[in-house]
Amino acid sequence: MNIYFFQVALFVYLFGTGASLAYLISLRKRLSRIGPFSLTLGFIVHSLALLSRYIEAGHTPITNLHESLSFFAWSIVGVYLLLYLKYGLDVLAAFVSPLAAALIILASLFPKEIIPVAPVLDSFWLPIHVIFAFTGDAMFALCFTVSVMYLIQERQIKSKKIGPFYHRLPALQVLDDLNYRCLTFGFPLLTLGIITGSVWAESAWGSYWSWDPKETWSLITWFLYAALLHGRLAVGWRGRKAAIFSILGFAVLVFTFLGVNLLLSGLHSYK
Repeated sequence: MNIYFFQVALFVYLFGTGASLAYLISLRKRLSRIGPFSLTLGFIVHSLALLSRYIEAGHTPITNLHESLSFFAWSIVGVYLLLYLKYGLDVLAAFVSPLAAALIILASLFPKEIIPVAPVLDSFWLPIHVIFAFTGDAMFALCFTVSVMYLIQERQIKSKKIGPFYHRLPALQVLDDLNYRCLTFGFPLLTLGIITGSVWAESAWGSYWSWDPKETWSLITWFLYAALLHGRLAVGWRGRKAAIFSILGFAVLVFTFLGVNLLLSGLHSYK
């Protein structure tokens, strides 16, 4: 049943992507709400997929790459919906939907079978660590999408070629403020994710830190976002510089999340 809900969620995300992009490049206002509605519906169906998998597996469904990528997509959409409630930016769906759909498609490429959880993962720390880490990562994913929007809008303004994107994208100041807001929420969540992961590692392996590839790259990611936050607070980084740094940080985050699992072996290779 969880695979059925998973496939329906993918269809809804793809539909939302198409509708949002149609709104982005056209002047049809009535298309504006389809993207947010599709993400809302997709999130509900996706939640049912995760819930049914949890019931079938008997543990938090985030113990392999299929489950991790699916959970990451779900987290991103969930954070988007929270931001939508506060800011009401319909156009943001045009950038979040493709990201969620891409993660779901990638998740579908990995084995979907439910297997017994590894003994080291059979811990109450699993959901605690996961919630902090993935919510922080989702915040940084929104930083990434907002940064892409910022660079597109800035390019249009500088080129003085006013196209449909210009009328759809928010003002540069709004995008920069939203980038900063996501960063200030994402960084402490990432920090808590690393701390709870270290505590979990000590109980599982007898050491808080072992310089495992996943741990090392998580620390690199943390330092990058710490530098970005410091630059904003102490140096006054704004606009283009902050947007480019956010995109770079997300690229490193994706490598930490996915590349390390596929290319490097270590204690976290079971994911």
